[in-house]
Amino acid sequence: MSKGQEITDKFSIGLSMLCAIHCLALPLILILLPSLAALHLDNDAFHTWMLVAVIPTSIYALTMGCKGHQRYRLLFLGALGLILLILALLLGHETMGESGEKSLTILGATFVFLAHWKNFRLYQRHKNCCCSS
Repeated sequence: MSKGQEITDKFSIGLSMLCAIHCLALPLILILLPSLAALHLDNDAFHTWMLVAVIPTSIYALTMGCKGHQRYRLLFLGALGLILLILALLLGHETMGESGEKSLTILGATFVFLAHWKNFRLYQRHKNCCCSS
């Protein structure tokens, strides 16, 4: 296990939380601070750039982690989360409605978060293990 894998797990966890905060808190923030509406934080570009960051870091961290701890279900869980995030972006609120898009995004971000969190925990356990294997 490498330090790069640990860093990308943490980075992906942060991005997943940022994505969930964006989806859940942005409407409240815009109500409280209407001048932030000028930043256009609620458009598809934000979701696209989040995926551009999340996809490669998730693939790298989960692949490297699964090679070390042999728990490939985490790779499946992370891939499922990424697929849900991609579907939320591609289908958008035009097809699913705003609540459908948010639900799919939150579900996808949760799966990605859980996969990286478990991957990180297994990495820490393996790193702190005193055994010779």
